[in-house]
Amino acid sequence: MSKSFKRSVLAISVALVFFVFLGSFGPSGVRAGTEKDGAYKEMEVYSEVLKKIQSDYVSEPNIGKVTNGALHGLLESLDADSSYLTPDEYKTYKQHLSEGTAQVGINLSKRFGYATVVSVVPGSPAEKQQIGDGDIIESIGDQSTREMSLAMIRLMLEGKPGTSVTFSVVRPRKAEPEKVTLTRTAEVVPALGEQQYENSSILYLKPSVLTKERVSEMEARLRAMGKNGNKKVVLDLRDVAEGDSDQAIRLANAFLQNGTIATLEGQKFAKQTFVAESSKFITAAPLAVVVNHGTAGPGEIVAGAILDNKRGDVVGDRTFGEGSIQKTIEMQNGAAVIVSVAKYASPSGKKIQDEAVTPNVVVASSLDQDDRAEDVPPQTGPKADDQLNKALELLKQKNT
Repeated sequence: MSKSFKRSVLAISVALVFFVFLGSFGPSGVRAGTEKDGAYKEMEVYSEVLKKIQSDYVSEPNIGKVTNGALHGLLESLDADSSYLTPDEYKTYKQHLSEGTAQVGINLSKRFGYATVVSVVPGSPAEKQQIGDGDIIESIGDQSTREMSLAMIRLMLEGKPGTSVTFSVVRPRKAEPEKVTLTRTAEVVPALGEQQYENSSILYLKPSVLTKERVSEMEARLRAMGKNGNKKVVLDLRDVAEGDSDQAIRLANAFLQNGTIATLEGQKFAKQTFVAESSKFITAAPLAVVVNHGTAGPGEIVAGAILDNKRGDVVGDRTFGEGSIQKTIEMQNGAAVIVSVAKYASPSGKKIQDEAVTPNVVVASSLDQDDRAEDVPPQTGPKADDQLNKALELLKQKNT
């Protein structure tokens, strides 16, 4: 390869990064002499580093691959939900979205560079294979998740019903990654969990998702409380990570007659404040909300609203920390970036994605004892649920 050709490749790579990140995020791009001049200085650093790699690396590098790696790293340095998709990846991504897919039942994010299990859908192939919250998916097939965007990781776990996916999972206290093969199935949302405690005086509700239909079910149960003898409520949001943020706000409003539920704001995203409406308020019954590390997104909006408004006790573990809105921006070369443009905050102003929700009554989960680890014999019989028991204990002490 001639030196002149190498210099051409280097120039094209630098120009690609330049136009993607300086020219494509606004209608007129970034102009010299503005407050954005710092970006130009950073581009000079990138150009210098790229030249050093090309001249001094142990072997001749693939500049295109190096540039793609830099772009992936740039987006992921913002947050777990921001992603860079190459032209081929974006083409696959768009096609995949339009086809409809089967799932394995895993809600994912990224932590420490790798795909991390946020929660597992009850009854799903993942649960049957004992995949659990906090497990690390090290690789899918022969591709490391550290080198993949979150959008592509989620895409690779999905597919046509009946097809299989193999990945390596690192479990707590287990020395080696374990190969797991799951068969994709059509997603089935578990029914609303409902029980009665303390001679039916406490109504227990456990949604697995916060969809419009599921929140409507819970509203109906709350409106019927007096007729059924219920006087207090346990809302179990453990492992609730899927659903609609608008429905989370709606559910919080069922317990809040006034006050702020959440805010949503970004650099160029006008601040929105979601305030409880008295017409949507349903019950002032004593309330305890149970959360864990698998509570994310919509579940965290509800828990944060209840906690900051001092409407009830929030019991359990610190939540996962997921609460942003993404925008997909197409690049001129066919690539795309998915960037977080706004983040939800609880009424106290804490960004959920940055700080999560810490319960006012912290209780480690007895259900999290990991029988999957090496040299840990599985327990026989049902385990005690310390978090739920604490929530019930607190409600027993409250007057109606």
